[in-house]
Amino acid sequence: MRSRDIGFRLSTGAFAFVLASIVVAIGFELSRQSMLSIQKFGFDFWRTSTWDPVAGQFGALPFIWGTLYSSILALLIATPVAIGIAVFISELCPRILRTPLVFLTELLAAIPSIVYGLWGIFVLVPAVRSLEIALPDSLRALPLFSGPPLGVGMLSAALILAVMVVPFTSTVAREVLRTVPLAQREAAYALGATQFEAIRAAIFYARTGIVGAVMLGFGRALGETMAVTMVIGNNPQVSASLFAPQYTMAAVIANEFTEAADELYLAALVEIGLVLFIITLVVNGLSRGLIWTMAGRKSGRAAA
Repeated sequence: MRSRDIGFRLSTGAFAFVLASIVVAIGFELSRQSMLSIQKFGFDFWRTSTWDPVAGQFGALPFIWGTLYSSILALLIATPVAIGIAVFISELCPRILRTPLVFLTELLAAIPSIVYGLWGIFVLVPAVRSLEIALPDSLRALPLFSGPPLGVGMLSAALILAVMVVPFTSTVAREVLRTVPLAQREAAYALGATQFEAIRAAIFYARTGIVGAVMLGFGRALGETMAVTMVIGNNPQVSASLFAPQYTMAAVIANEFTEAADELYLAALVEIGLVLFIITLVVNGLSRGLIWTMAGRKSGRAAA
């Protein structure tokens, strides 16, 4: 029996090692294929805005900005909606509606991104264009709302990302709320809490898992390609405007990889993939650190 336990432990450990090896291999290959760009531009690649394949000048700042801006904006829009859906389904929804709502929420996660992109072009972009036209001139004079009423731009990209993020975040948050012990709610009611206060106590108890759900959605938004490519406008500029056409790292790789005419151009595109890979690892590392910190504080309070 002991030899079987050792064999089982080694085999499962080998699977975990293979997974870690794949991550290392991806980082190594991206670094190797982008070495020409790294050697020529160094850290200027991260902080310059010129993207001129003809002149051989490449700077990834507009793409980094567009990726982070659209993802953070989508997260701000999607998080309250996703948590609201999770709370309603797990705490307030009538039993007869719970299964259909769970099915529809999870169905959103199964829709291909190209379908979201088509929906964005035919529905979301015209709606955003109408919003831009309807804004008063006093608001359009502000840098946040400046730009021509094209419909394609940062706001359209953030909205379509928010729709795509909601099912991931709400599904995980719903399952986390289901793991909250019933005693937490019963204790709140025993102390005279209202239903709202009891639900708030349950959310506070499950806050670590909910933060994990939000960060999972953030990681999903960072790497989205096709839907964002179709509605963001694909203009390499750094702008705070919600209506300005901009660009993301995933989108520029998808649009220009097959057009790379020389080794430096190709290496620059691969380095953008490397930058996206690094940013994703940093975001995941920071979110994991935040979750560990919150879990440590929670266990410390429980021990006290």
